[in-house]
Amino acid sequence: MEKPRKLGSVKDEDHFYHQGALELLVFNFLLILTILTIWLFKNHRFRFLHETGGAMVYGLTMGLILRYATAPSDFESGTVYDCEKLKTGLPTLLVNVTNQVYEYQYKREISRHNVNAHQGNMMLQKMTFDPSIFFNVLLPPIIFHAGYSLKKRHFFRNLGSILAYAFVGTAISCIVIGLIMYGFVQAMVQLSQLKKGDFHFTDCLLFGSLMSATDPVTVLAIFHELHVDTDLYTLLFGESVLNDAVAIVLTHSISIYSPKENPNAFDAAAFFQSVGNFLGIFAGSFAMGSAYAIVAALLTKFTKLCDFPMLETGLFFLLSWSAFLSAEAAGLTGIVAVLFCGVTQAHYTYNNLSADSKMRTKQLFEFMNFLAENVIFCYMGLALFTFQNHIFNALFIFGAFVAIFIARACNIYPISFILNLGRKQKIPRNFQHMMMFSGLRGAIAFALAIRDTDSQPKQMMLTTTLLIVFFTVWVFGGGTTPMLAWLQIRVGVDPDEDLKTETATQASCNLK
Repeated sequence: MEKPRKLGSVKDEDHFYHQGALELLVFNFLLILTILTIWLFKNHRFRFLHETGGAMVYGLTMGLILRYATAPSDFESGTVYDCEKLKTGLPTLLVNVTNQVYEYQYKREISRHNVNAHQGNMMLQKMTFDPSIFFNVLLPPIIFHAGYSLKKRHFFRNLGSILAYAFVGTAISCIVIGLIMYGFVQAMVQLSQLKKGDFHFTDCLLFGSLMSATDPVTVLAIFHELHVDTDLYTLLFGESVLNDAVAIVLTHSISIYSPKENPNAFDAAAFFQSVGNFLGIFAGSFAMGSAYAIVAALLTKFTKLCDFPMLETGLFFLLSWSAFLSAEAAGLTGIVAVLFCGVTQAHYTYNNLSADSKMRTKQLFEFMNFLAENVIFCYMGLALFTFQNHIFNALFIFGAFVAIFIARACNIYPISFILNLGRKQKIPRNFQHMMMFSGLRGAIAFALAIRDTDSQPKQMMLTTTLLIVFFTVWVFGGGTTPMLAWLQIRVGVDPDEDLKTETATQASCNLK
């Protein structure tokens, strides 16, 4: 090993912890600014930029300041030292420096061509998005709230259609994006922008699976505020909730797909192994989440916990969180588990709760969802400048935009046509156009992309994903209100009155 760099003193360590406090303070101020902006937008009924888009703007601004206003210190120079005796990376490394033994823990792999002056900037490193925090802390309350706040009657009335869009539609999107991107990758090889063998077909499919995760949070918030037609809201909301879970499991299944010989060739054994893995993980996670919800329902029904609302709320929260942790510990997907735990809790446990606990659980998860969502979108804005391994390729980015629009069309229109053959209440053409328009990308796609950035293709995927998220949230999210008016979709609809009217209409039709 070459001569080591100068070690940080106790003062340097204090500086490191002070930077940690500064990081939290930055996010605190970003959230305060976001909340004040939301109030301003709601007060003036401004719908051309949603709160999530505003959070991303603030994150971008802060990332720009951090990137170019902070510089690495001497002890943070990011110098690389060779250690030829080590053949692989170790989770923990003990280093003897002048008879002082220091312990270092593995953080991530960094490609040599990406080591630069900012690599040693501790502030930028600390502000870089950590996928483990997203998947284990921020995402579970968002997904649980989505399941817990479902309008049950409308959701189950459209369940078949929602499942078709979520499962079949996501698979179609993944394949279409993968095929189109493979064509663009081959063009990049011909133009000498990529080396042959750097980007395999499985990488294109992986990009397709993570870009299949739609996140129309901006559109849905406007739908909720304007009281858009209940069936349209339910179809879009249900699809986005289940689609996230499907995309996460699908991405994992594709990542373990490994043909024995040629990575670009079809391997039947590896394919069926991935399909079996997908079905097994999804079914197991569904069972795990539902089981915890049933336990919660039984405990709240057959005990006197309702006399102590604080204990009842605490038990409800911990059992819901346990569904996520148990699924992760068992090698399943906690996101799927916590989603179906939320749906089952809303269907059974909610009716057993005391009035105080009903109000507390609704407000608790609504608040956690709001806070986590805005932190994530602030993080996305920051990531454009704080992530240090971006690879911008114009052809790949253009291909990705083309691919997601074609894939969304191949998802919505054919499936809607087939569903309308069997539905009594057809999905009208203007609903289909609105669903096509509402295929925004957001937090899930970003988190799946940043989870693995060890190679150049993965870094290119992350950069492209970020740009697509920015574009869809700002442009499509901002254009939601004009699009509703242009498509002549009903607004100001009371869900309960709408359901009663439809029930009465169906009853009169049956009598005839």
